[in-house]
Amino acid sequence: MTTGTVVGTNKFIFCKLHYKKIRAPINLPALSKVFSGFKSASILGANSSKKDADRFSYFAAEPKEVFEFRTGQKDPFGKLINVLTKYKLDAYAIRNTQYAKTKLPHGIFCGGWIGYFSYELGRYIETLPETTIDDLEMPLIRLCFYDRAIAYDHIEGACWLIALQLPSDTEEPGEKLESLEKLMGQSQMVCVESRFVGTPADLDNIDFSQIRCNMNKDYYLQTVEKIKHYIYKGDIYQVNFSQRFECDYSARAIDLFHWQNHYNPSPYSAYIDGGNFHIVSASPEMFITITDGIICTKPIKGTRPRTNVTCKAAKKTNARNFDELLHSEKERAELNMIIDLERNDVARICEPGTRKVIQPRTIESYPTVFHAVATVAGQLRREVTFCDVLKAMFPGGSITGAPKIRSIEIIDETEPTARGVYTGSIGFIGIDGNVCLNIAIRTIIIKDQKAYAQTGGGIVADSDVEAEWDETITKARALLAGISSVQRGADSV
Repeated sequence: MTTGTVVGTNKFIFCKLHYKKIRAPINLPALSKVFSGFKSASILGANSSKKDADRFSYFAAEPKEVFEFRTGQKDPFGKLINVLTKYKLDAYAIRNTQYAKTKLPHGIFCGGWIGYFSYELGRYIETLPETTIDDLEMPLIRLCFYDRAIAYDHIEGACWLIALQLPSDTEEPGEKLESLEKLMGQSQMVCVESRFVGTPADLDNIDFSQIRCNMNKDYYLQTVEKIKHYIYKGDIYQVNFSQRFECDYSARAIDLFHWQNHYNPSPYSAYIDGGNFHIVSASPEMFITITDGIICTKPIKGTRPRTNVTCKAAKKTNARNFDELLHSEKERAELNMIIDLERNDVARICEPGTRKVIQPRTIESYPTVFHAVATVAGQLRREVTFCDVLKAMFPGGSITGAPKIRSIEIIDETEPTARGVYTGSIGFIGIDGNVCLNIAIRTIIIKDQKAYAQTGGGIVADSDVEAEWDETITKARALLAGISSVQRGADSV
């Protein structure tokens, strides 16, 4: 593990980038299964919804280096900036040798760091209380440096094999690219059996008697009323309040990832092997992307249930729910508050006059829900670092509330357990400065043969307490149904 040792300019490790584009049939679940068999595997996407998001799915494993920051340690951002600047692309990094016949696509991950930032990292940005119980004891930050990866382009249907050549390498770049191509070949001989995909979500028959929660319904309802009292007093306009569900789980984490990608494909899904824990995320929400100095954030506020059943009654229900979300004044006001918050966060790190709402409120459809979303963007100032971006924007406003700091204080006061990865961020920080991080909602933690899923919603002045409870249960059902389905498949073997 790296410990954040200071890296001066004379200690940079310069890397040369090599790549190869190949067109061949690819089975994304099979490739995911192959990579999951290696140490510290990271998979981003691996489902068709990537086509309409950031275009690429990524597969990486066996990192050169792992950086972890844990509760009780000091100076996370000092350690983080040292780690992120340790590796640099050579000034003439892109080698159009026999391996590369064309330019890399714009914004692609070309090697670097993949991992996560936990929600509680926010305590190192602002002076905040710390009263929640951290019972899962996972690192606050875990990033893996990958010198090779496979990127699948969902638009072109092509694979890019990516390899970084380091001064200490004993392998030639061609050998690294060849090893990736062999893994693609192996995936063509792998079968992801139907029992590992399981059955569709049975949302109406979740046995909640087998589910443990960090609060009961009475506590939830009373707390929503308490939060509304804070709103009436003028402390805040909105708070994202959540509850955590826990159940037994002895199946493989990658099987749950297959299930989510099959039945609930989400544009910012992720699979992270942390050694003694795994993360399976089916997040639909982008926290930030950075490409060529342009930063975008895309908050979600407002959710309604959606069914994939094709009968006439189901279509009518979906149409009603879509229309209700589209015209809900409460949901519109909720998203507008977060848009204003994100505009302010972005303005702190962007060139004056460049911050703008590039996509106003719109409704997007996912397999089990409808979401209301918007997109804010700006041009980063030249001197801004990735750590500056985190300090300005983390955690995302859509999962805290407004004003952000007071909302986080109330979350700490009212939620009994630490959120951990939930509502933190998962994704990549490329060696070239490109970044893509999700908001880690619809995210399951698997540790010690237990699965943890957390869901919440934005509480505002006119929130109906029962409706807010129902929303968290609706969101939880899709996650718990997947866990149950995959567990049944494993039990039947």
